[in-house]
Amino acid sequence: MSDSSERSTWVARVPLPIWVLVCAVLWGSAFPFIKLAFIHWEERGVEIDFGVRSLFAGVRFIVAGGLLLVLADRPFAEWRATPKRWILAMAGTQTVGQYVCFYLGLALAGGALASLLVSSGSFWWMLLAPFLLKTARPSTRQWVVLGVGAVGLTLAIYSPGDSGSSPRIGAVLILAANAFGALGLVAYQFVGRTMGSRAGTGWSLFLGGLILAVLGYQAWPQVLDLWDGVIIGITLWLAFVSASAFALWNWLSTLFPVHLLATYRFMIPLCGMVESLLLIEGERVTLLMGIGALLVVGSMIVAQRSAARLRTQ
Repeated sequence: MSDSSERSTWVARVPLPIWVLVCAVLWGSAFPFIKLAFIHWEERGVEIDFGVRSLFAGVRFIVAGGLLLVLADRPFAEWRATPKRWILAMAGTQTVGQYVCFYLGLALAGGALASLLVSSGSFWWMLLAPFLLKTARPSTRQWVVLGVGAVGLTLAIYSPGDSGSSPRIGAVLILAANAFGALGLVAYQFVGRTMGSRAGTGWSLFLGGLILAVLGYQAWPQVLDLWDGVIIGITLWLAFVSASAFALWNWLSTLFPVHLLATYRFMIPLCGMVESLLLIEGERVTLLMGIGALLVVGSMIVAQRSAARLRTQ
């Protein structure tokens, strides 16, 4: 208990935006790297169907979850002490539901647009947390911040300007993925009562990865052909991203109010959009997407000032 208390005190000394920026840079890299994997397979003539996407995601999360469980202090003891329904709910939403929709959406939309749409998770947080977690309702200022962000997202979806084949359908799927992600973090609030962030996130990723791998059974005969050197490297990086970013984010959710984290989630799409533009050939930002991104940045500045005011009260 003392170690946890000391660690929480140390975390509190570091400004929350710094922690979110770490998660944002890690998560942001996932968009272009997943897209690069799809491009690599297309160049080799691989048909990227549901089975391939599910198996790819499943292997990634099995590796990430296994890594976290190895690093956790007492993962099996915490497993026995935690209601299994919440562990399964977290795995089913934060891993399976979120990434079935996310991988399909990313296959249809470009990386820059998909990255920007991740900020919709903040809206889901604001809507769900007061009802499911009985947290404080958002203040007027926070609603204004999210409203400005919503305008930015609307402009981005209206003028996607990226290399996706069906960007608007992809956008809807990514919005659905973010809803599942928000539900997963709600479930973690119950898992976290008897599990640390590494064990809780590890079990969620590992079990969800197994389910995704089973869903991708049609691609099993292609495993040796699919995972060449390039895809192995991408998979290992994505596993590291999942293990580190999810564990840190779930841990932060036990230290800071959910609605406060929600306002800072806008860092994630900005990092993802920039990294996609840098790494993926053919990605571009239209005028409306640029205006939308500026609105997101403006809402982030307001969110930061609001958070500072809350800390001084």
